[in-house]
Amino acid sequence: MRMITLLQSLFLCVTLVLTLPSLADAQASPNNREVPRTAAGRPDLSGVWANNSATPLERPDELADKATFTPEELATMREAAQRLFGGADDAAFGDGVFQAVLDNVERNVSRDGGTGNYSSVWMVDRVFENRTSLITDPPDGKLPPLTRQAERQQADQAEQRQLRPYDGPEDLPLQVRCLTYGIPRIGGIGAGYNSYYQIFQTPGHIVMLGEMIHDARVIPISDAPHVSNSIRQWHGDARGHWEEDTLVVETTNFDPRALYRNSGAGRRLVERLTRMGPDTLHYEVTVTDPATWTRPWTALVPLSQTDDAVYEYACHEGNIGMYGILAGARVQEANPTEQP
Repeated sequence: MRMITLLQSLFLCVTLVLTLPSLADAQASPNNREVPRTAAGRPDLSGVWANNSATPLERPDELADKATFTPEELATMREAAQRLFGGADDAAFGDGVFQAVLDNVERNVSRDGGTGNYSSVWMVDRVFENRTSLITDPPDGKLPPLTRQAERQQADQAEQRQLRPYDGPEDLPLQVRCLTYGIPRIGGIGAGYNSYYQIFQTPGHIVMLGEMIHDARVIPISDAPHVSNSIRQWHGDARGHWEEDTLVVETTNFDPRALYRNSGAGRRLVERLTRMGPDTLHYEVTVTDPATWTRPWTALVPLSQTDDAVYEYACHEGNIGMYGILAGARVQEANPTEQP
């Protein structure tokens, strides 16, 4: 977990309020952008990139069709974020940071000081920009409706979890088993918590190394066809190609167990990486799965270059969570009348 001192926290928050441009400002014409380039003339995507955006994946209901904040509203949000999370009080995770600031509540977690509470000093500062959702399409900033098939599937999965709560390790989520968090890792705790990426680039490949767990994707830049449909992988089969200054990565052939919001084997992921300037990389994803959603959807995540290092994520080191979860399930089975 990223740790910064209280003084660093205060300094960074004040700096963001005074100097951080909005996303609209960053979306300048390509002719006005100066980006570092490789010896081959392509935009240089390499380096360590931080996803610390506070913008939620989906637009909160109370913001309705409001896609962006005015400069005055954005300044108010940043001031509230500094007041709520600029000291040594409780932390918030994922989209909870944005919602707490939007609601102007003191905290969105318990203040009992008990074991397990995080202080905001231990968390990285979150970046507020003028958008109200990462989702850019559909225009309402919401995920599309689920198909009837997906709704039935989710209901069946919920029923199975009640009937067979963790019979064995295979019933636990992939991230609990330290296998993968899957792709794309956006929304939820995808930002602000072990949310750095390191990109390595050659003329024929890029490698995207995620800080969480040990996910490293080796992506060929090639017009070669995808592998056989019978070959399925946790991160799918990726192929990259350049469209002017944007690297486009298309990924198919996901393992049916590698779910993203219950979207599995039929998922088609298109990622677009565009270096917008010396310190900014736009990461845009379009997810298509006709079995899960009634239409494709697109989200844009702004990444910021950092001099910080990406450290080892020792997922299983000292981790007794799996043992405890399985042991707890056995106790519940032995005492069915004492369910919480």
